[in-house]
Amino acid sequence: MSFELMAPLMFLGLVGFLLLGYPVAFSLAANGLLFALLGMHLDFFSLVQLQALPQRVYGIMSNATLLAIPFFTFMGLILEKSGMAEDLLDSIGQMFGPIRGGLAYAVIFVGALLAATTGVVAASVIAMGLISLPIMLRYGYDKRLASGVIAASGTLAQIIPPSLVLIVLSDQLGVSVGDMYRGALAPALVLTALYAGFVLVVSLVWPKAMPALPAAARSLRGKALLLKSAGAMLPPLLLIFLVLGTIFLGIATPTEGGAMGAAGALLLALVRGRLRREVLTQAMDVTARLTTFVVFILIGSTVFSLVFRLLQGDLWVEALLTGLPGGRLGFLIVVNLLVFVLAFFLDFFEIAFIIVPLLAPVALKLGIDLVWFGVLLGINMQTSFMHPPFGFALFYLKSVAPREVRTSDIYWGALPFVAIQLFMVAAVLAFPNLVGVDAVKVDATPVEIKLDAPSYLPPQ
Repeated sequence: MSFELMAPLMFLGLVGFLLLGYPVAFSLAANGLLFALLGMHLDFFSLVQLQALPQRVYGIMSNATLLAIPFFTFMGLILEKSGMAEDLLDSIGQMFGPIRGGLAYAVIFVGALLAATTGVVAASVIAMGLISLPIMLRYGYDKRLASGVIAASGTLAQIIPPSLVLIVLSDQLGVSVGDMYRGALAPALVLTALYAGFVLVVSLVWPKAMPALPAAARSLRGKALLLKSAGAMLPPLLLIFLVLGTIFLGIATPTEGGAMGAAGALLLALVRGRLRREVLTQAMDVTARLTTFVVFILIGSTVFSLVFRLLQGDLWVEALLTGLPGGRLGFLIVVNLLVFVLAFFLDFFEIAFIIVPLLAPVALKLGIDLVWFGVLLGINMQTSFMHPPFGFALFYLKSVAPREVRTSDIYWGALPFVAIQLFMVAAVLAFPNLVGVDAVKVDATPVEIKLDAPSYLPPQ
């Protein structure tokens, strides 16, 4: 067998394993080991070259950046049980209630706040689906629009720091998590504003789809409303500063910020009287499951990538992508189309661990800033939660939606927001300064250093 065919066959073998329905982590590892045996049998490389594998696995286990994942997951799950989302939706819903689409604005605003405090899509979508969807339906909101607003607002947790996606992408791209957080902040706020703008347009064009709350439903007014709103918003704002503020100010690393956030969430649940044993058990169980899932995929992808590089698969991918017409722009367009299509079948963890390590060297060779590239991919991967038929946010919402909300309603409601997310991808491509590229780009200009050495005189 020709050496040049090994890398393409290995990639096709992985696709075959995934299409057969095997778990991604085991598909990656099994495919890597299979082609390792085949490569040694054909004398393309030796067993000695695989001795780097144990060291790579140990590197995964000792990676302090990845420790932020269980911290932020645990924080989000504790906050979901603390009642914070319920209080926020109630008070902010009362505040926006008098205007058309007021409940939809409240969901978007609360979704952004929850995203900035939890970083977990499932927690945000389930919390808002349980609390706000029945209320929106009760007061005459269109089922599709209500479902779409809730699912889209929940997925803001994927791009608003402290997003788990940004942590994983920063690790795979080899850039600072803090830089990734700073780069993603402006696009995330713009995306939130676009969601609100869509609600405004719909409320003007189709007012019956999202009516204002009737006066009887607005129990709080004036000073009482302001006090309740302030009391509901203060805890999440303090938690946001505790986590993101310390990271942005350079006081804490993302892992330390996650630890402080988890401690703050426990304290908040304790103050609200919600810190019960079953809450802790559920939060720790889900956190352990998600963390194990991530680590196993990482180990599998490490086995795959080591063998793939021994077969010069990285050079094959590089030649394939750098030879695209259009240069840098052609590469970016093809990559974004590829990620969007793969998101129909794979979740963001799988895309980040399988595809991103193959793309990063090519992006670097083309002179693309990796922080900007990571934020762009993060926005694109956000669609993996939203587009039918396999979007996880749609499944989360369906699991808690009332019976009258059909799956097709949720699918149709999600499509306009998928279009908005794709528009945001195009906006970042067209206006790279949205990510603050200049602020994070490393100046590689060589510096000339002159040292004045003292003259040496021989002893007399």
